[in-house]
Amino acid sequence: MPLLPGFAVADIDVPNGARIRLRHGGSGPPLLLLHGNPLTHLAWHKVMPRLAERYRVVAADLRGYGDSSAPEETADNYSFRSMAQDQVEVMAALGHDRFFVAGHDRGGRTVHRMCLDHPGRVIKAAVLDIVPTLDMWAAMNKEGAINAWHWPFMAQPSPFPETFLGAVDPDWFMRKKLLKLTADLGHIPAEVWAEYVRCFDAKTIRGSCADYRAAATVDCDLDTADLERRLAMPLLVLWGSRSSVGHRFADPLALWRQRAESVVGEAVPSGHYVNEEAPEEVLAWFLRFFQ
Repeated sequence: MPLLPGFAVADIDVPNGARIRLRHGGSGPPLLLLHGNPLTHLAWHKVMPRLAERYRVVAADLRGYGDSSAPEETADNYSFRSMAQDQVEVMAALGHDRFFVAGHDRGGRTVHRMCLDHPGRVIKAAVLDIVPTLDMWAAMNKEGAINAWHWPFMAQPSPFPETFLGAVDPDWFMRKKLLKLTADLGHIPAEVWAEYVRCFDAKTIRGSCADYRAAATVDCDLDTADLERRLAMPLLVLWGSRSSVGHRFADPLALWRQRAESVVGEAVPSGHYVNEEAPEEVLAWFLRFFQ
């Protein structure tokens, strides 16, 4: 049985050097869904079919992840600015100049940058289980460094983290990585897990490390330059009550209200992988918010 029947698979070449893999289906206003590290667009598999009853759903792999390509790393080739540009180009290629967008984890950071760089394209936006990147780095104390070890580790100069990540079994690493942010992996069907593991290859290791290096350098510079700007479009913020965001930040909504004019949201009963662990809550919020 194919994954997500009713959704077509496509590859779109974008002008800034990447080929983006996506699934799309449904009818209605366009809604773009972006995933986090170390996953793929299949992270949205539990909500995509029901969202497609009301929206034209596009779920895409970020550059360097899943079955999207990983262009050569440059100073800013894996910044959230570049990732956001990819997805704006993808939506334009599909005929969508304006759209709703939601992102989890790295996808949420891409959404934040997309809203800053392309405010005329985004009607409403949602970010799941993140605080702004500058706030995340500012909170990197002892607890943060231990629990979010992959942030400073993957940001090390190439090929240091790539060598370590490429030397271990992908299934073993994926389990270790995900289980530090959720109680168990029972929320992931076997066929989806197999895809996550398949895609965690040398290409994704290289691309994801480049992503984290950019988040420690050029992304901080870009966000600092835009620190006084506030998003005008409505923003939905959801986070897991048992996630590191839920534990480490007293009021994620307050942090986002410093960056956006109109913010709503709440904690939902989950760990970090909100859209897979609490799909009913996410779906209910999306159906209310993206109207």
